[in-house]
Amino acid sequence: MAEVVIVADREAAGRLVADEIAGLVRANPQAVLGLATGSTPLPVYEALRTALADVDVSQVRGFALDEYVGIDPAHHESYRSVITREVVEPLGLTPQNINVPSGAVDGIEHAGADYEAKIDAAGGIDLQILGIGTDGHIGFNEPGSSFASRTRVKTLTEQTRSDNARFFASKDEVPMHCITQGLGTILRARHLVLLAFGEGKADAVAAAVEGAVSASMPASAIQLHEHVTVVVDEAAASKLSRADYYRYTYANKPAWQGI
Repeated sequence: MAEVVIVADREAAGRLVADEIAGLVRANPQAVLGLATGSTPLPVYEALRTALADVDVSQVRGFALDEYVGIDPAHHESYRSVITREVVEPLGLTPQNINVPSGAVDGIEHAGADYEAKIDAAGGIDLQILGIGTDGHIGFNEPGSSFASRTRVKTLTEQTRSDNARFFASKDEVPMHCITQGLGTILRARHLVLLAFGEGKADAVAAAVEGAVSASMPASAIQLHEHVTVVVDEAAASKLSRADYYRYTYANKPAWQGI
């Protein structure tokens, strides 16, 4: 089962995960990170500025979870731009080492396979950062996504386009399609770290961690992975039936095990 770590707030979560990543990079300067976008992982990226301050990150490699199809990579809300702005530049990573799926319409039919080949060539992802949607999606894997799915083009739901409209001038500007790592791709990473904050994520977190494994709840796929850490604040943990158990096991966990 996933290890669930309940922290006081998102800042504490950011520091905890950043320390794990910093330790990984110290041990392996060519570590491969799976990078999520959105507001959820921001505390991790902010904490990494301190955690990696004295670490050589020039060889660190990264793979973003997804990208919009048909968007100009230079657009402020393309995930290429977001990753550059929120991760690459603040942390001083080497831009050429950070990969984002190609959303270019020309060649989109094989863009998923191309991205999978890049991940394989890098030796796979060491630590994958994940958020979770209120409907349980991770990446752009909406309910109904296959647990065996690999990087592919998906049609965004009306709900997702409405949710993402806040980043654009209007909903009409939100692309209709995306390219996303599949659940099968995500499950190949060696360590999954899923973060969630706020009461609005509580139902999804409980279903993903303690509910049935089902394509209707894409994030429940984490139950099939051998090394998963779920880091949540008290509000996001409020629907977990075994919260006291999670607190007990983490409080008594040997420090050398990390997360």
